[in-house]
Order: sequence, then C-alpha cells, then structure tokens
Amino acid sequence: MDRLGEFLAMGGYGGYVWAAYLIAAAVLAALLIASLHSVRGQEARLAALRQSRRSIAEDDA
Repeated sequence: MDRLGEFLAMGGYGGYVWAAYLIAAAVLAALLIASLHSVRGQEARLAALRQSRRSIAEDDA
C-alpha cells in the first residue's frame, strides 16, 4: 500500500499532476457535451429545412 501512496504522490508533484489530469478530463467532457449539443441543434435545423422544402414542393405541385 505504501507503493501506491508513493505513486500517487509522484515525488511531491502528485497534486500538480492529478490536477492537470482532472482539468484535462473536465475540458474533454465539456467539449463532448458542447459538440453533442451543437449536433442536435444542427439536426433540428436540418429537419426544419427539409420540412419547409417539402411544403414548398407540395405548394408547387
């Protein structure tokens, strides 16, 4: 168990290293959430455009 503690402490730099990992994971999670939100918005916009295109085509027919 002492070796695990030494590993996590990383020679006194563990706080910096683990904080960097935590920040990187948070940034990646935020990027994933923002990307998914953007894709859903674009899909909704595309569906609306397709619907309006169908209604225009039906009006012309």
